[in-house]
Amino acid sequence: MSALVMEPEATHARPQLDRALWGVMIGFLVHGLIVSTWVSRLATIKSALRLSDGALGLALLGAAIGSVTAIPVCGALVTRYGARRLAMWTCAGFSLSLIPLGVAGNVAALSTALVFYGVMAGANDVALNAQAVGTEKALGTLTMSRFHAMFSIGGIVGAGAGAWIAGRGVPVAAHLIAGSVIVLALVASLPRSLLDTHNGRNVSERPTLSRIPVALLALSAIGFCIFLTEGAIADWTAVYLKQVLGASDGFAPVGYAVFSAAMAIFRLSGDAITIRLGRAWTIRLGATIAAAGLAFVVVVQSPYWALAGFAAAGAGFSSIIPLVFAAGGRIPGVHEGAGVATVSGLGYLGFLAGPPAIGFLSEMTSLRAGLFLLVVLSALAAALVSVALPSQRIRDGDSHGDRNRRSR
Repeated sequence: MSALVMEPEATHARPQLDRALWGVMIGFLVHGLIVSTWVSRLATIKSALRLSDGALGLALLGAAIGSVTAIPVCGALVTRYGARRLAMWTCAGFSLSLIPLGVAGNVAALSTALVFYGVMAGANDVALNAQAVGTEKALGTLTMSRFHAMFSIGGIVGAGAGAWIAGRGVPVAAHLIAGSVIVLALVASLPRSLLDTHNGRNVSERPTLSRIPVALLALSAIGFCIFLTEGAIADWTAVYLKQVLGASDGFAPVGYAVFSAAMAIFRLSGDAITIRLGRAWTIRLGATIAAAGLAFVVVVQSPYWALAGFAAAGAGFSSIIPLVFAAGGRIPGVHEGAGVATVSGLGYLGFLAGPPAIGFLSEMTSLRAGLFLLVVLSALAAALVSVALPSQRIRDGDSHGDRNRRSR
């Protein structure tokens, strides 16, 4: 839990390390593009299929089922074979998952398509983050926040393009099929870029539920809260802005774009912020800021004012998940693939359970009341930091020293 000071664990040529850095960044960009392209048309799909909030929430359970099934399998495969191959294949599969979502003509087809989407999303999340942890170790410097910034940049681009396309009445099928083809072109560059970080060591077996280290369990609890909130924001922001605050089809996707933009901006500086504040205070303050921003969202009446709350939430959440994944991949005695899979498996349940949970709460009360759950979970994540992580700081010189050792 304490090793924020980076020690290079492999020797590679600098050009190879530079390609590896950009390869992981492209992988995270692809993931963000796919998610945001899908959610940018979710409100349109809901209207076209005439789904209630509860019916949409039930359909979104397909993604949860697929992801929960795939995450432990992918974690085991990464531990055995390494993350590189899994990252490449799951990026391609996740890109293709947009096509069945675009052509789904009823709730049954949408639910089935979401199962495949969830399988590829969960597997790709584990593989990419395990590859990121291994690459960070090889680089010998903090990079996880910058890697995750590329996911957010993908969110900006995908949601922004989705808002523009939706505002012009482009059919959902044409949009998602074209998006799949474009993203696959980016995926084609990965085989030449990603670093083989698998060393074949049998560090340990994958932790079972009865033997999860306390540190890993505590990280997973924080991840669950944040993932649930982020998943709900991704899938319900456009619906909330349109249905509750009266935004147009073209404006509704802007909420998620603003959230992603704020997250990307702060993730680009997240490694430096963590060096200044330490892991614990970075997570604690971020979760508190996010809770305040989301509380603002559920009390304002204007979609324009709500954007400020989504921006605050994006800024607050920016560094939390990168820190949780990085720590999960560095638990002593646990293979990085197994650690990342455990954190993402237990935490990712929140990401995929969040949207249907909000749908069911909305059906029983209102969507505004349902979103208040996100405020509570953000505050809970801040409170859990005292249990999960010790307060600590990294000296600037430690990080620079690692870079100097790598350059030599």
